[in-house]
Amino acid sequence: MENTDVTQLRVGKHMIGIIGLKEALAWMAGKPEASADAQIADALVERLAKRNYIPDNIRELYAQAFLREFKKAIGLPVTEPTAAGLEIKVLGRGCPQCDRLDQEVMAAIAETRVEATLEHVRDVVEIGRFGVLGMPALVVNGKVVCVGSVPPRSKIKAWIEQAADQQQP
Repeated sequence: MENTDVTQLRVGKHMIGIIGLKEALAWMAGKPEASADAQIADALVERLAKRNYIPDNIRELYAQAFLREFKKAIGLPVTEPTAAGLEIKVLGRGCPQCDRLDQEVMAAIAETRVEATLEHVRDVVEIGRFGVLGMPALVVNGKVVCVGSVPPRSKIKAWIEQAADQQQP
């Protein structure tokens, strides 16, 4: 059976879903002959391009992202790229409430015109890192602002605007 596991990672300024990333990282970890960063990155791009669309003009960004994920997988320290604007996450396995919160947040971002990235985190291990017991949950710039319900859009907009104001230099 073909592995259709999708992992979200940051490529440049965007969160991208990659099919088979975990499998490719495990494969790469078993290849001790590849030791230079460029070799590792190229091998991962080549392998993952078979099942994922990787545009030629940003192939290097994908290579950097894959190398970063590989280093994390084998326990090496890495510097996470920072996105411009706010980083907003909806935590939830994909139930109707989670999807509704996702839609409300997208609408709130559009209405406030605040630059932000939105990620829907469905992995239970990743959700557990935030210490939330209920779902859906909303995280704005690393701070959990709501757990277990879908708040009114006006409240979501207020959280977004408050976080944007706190980011101003």
